[in-house]
Amino acid sequence: MTAGTTPQFEIPADMRKMSEQSMNQVKAAINAYLDFWKRSVPENVVGGSALSDKILANAEKNVASAFEFAGRLAQVRDVQEIAKLQMDFIQAQMQAMTEQAKNLSEIAMKAITDGLKSPSGGGLSS
Repeated sequence: MTAGTTPQFEIPADMRKMSEQSMNQVKAAINAYLDFWKRSVPENVVGGSALSDKILANAEKNVASAFEFAGRLAQVRDVQEIAKLQMDFIQAQMQAMTEQAKNLSEIAMKAITDGLKSPSGGGLSS
């Protein structure tokens, strides 16, 4: 190794295979949980199905992003690449979280406003 070069490292094939198997098991468990959640959450919670659907869509998107990050992390060759990958992931997740919070608050406010407008919609006028 010469001065100024970053040492290269390789994840052994058996360790990579074991990691991929573990990730597949975790993916299956999370997907089963999300499917259970889809079937179990009543549509008459605050916001109705629009809010529930948006929460589920956000959860699925966040899980997919995390698994994509893990897959890319398994392919890195040096510490600098790990740092860049992690920074990019954190920035993307912060941006997604901000957007998701904004969208969820808009849906919740609309549901509350609609509920207050119609007495049968669970509003305050009983």
